Amino acid sequence: MNQTDISLMLEAVSFAARKHAGQLRKDNSTPYVAHPFRVMTILATVFHVTDPEVLAAAALHDTIEDTATDRDELIERFGTRVADMVAALSKDKRKPDSEREREYFETLCVAPIEVRLCKLADLYDNLTDAATLHSSSRGKTIAKAQQALELFSPGFPDEYRWALDCFEQRLKVAIGSL
Repeated sequence: MNQTDISLMLEAVSFAARKHAGQLRKDNSTPYVAHPFRVMTILATVFHVTDPEVLAAAALHDTIEDTATDRDELIERFGTRVADMVAALSKDKRKPDSEREREYFETLCVAPIEVRLCKLADLYDNLTDAATLHSSSRGKTIAKAQQALELFSPGFPDEYRWALDCFEQRLKVAIGSL
């Protein structure tokens, strides 16, 4: 990885930290920004993704959905590819819940593999957090992870199948903790 690649990822981490400032995770004590940093770390260390733009998108994956950031701002700062990945990882909060979730997963199912790997890393981290949540919230997190596994499995590229298998193992651990 060259200096430009490292600079891109460091800028994405700093940008995410500024945008998520003051937000907390569902446990009401962990700074929210820990989540996108862990997603980027899971992507790099568990799924062995080395593409700096994909890692930057992982760090930024909730900025459109959960902050005042828009796609144009991400294009300006990080380029079209990163912005497109983040946009694909963002739900349209203007729509009713059921419609929003359905459309979101339909988009993810046809998204590039890099986006699906980011989503798996996102859900992997949510499963890790689920152990600290109330049982109803934990069940909802596990259900979303199961849904993603069912939707992503058909046609998942063979060269990345091991990442899906790793995610499935993490899901089994979470189910076993219920």
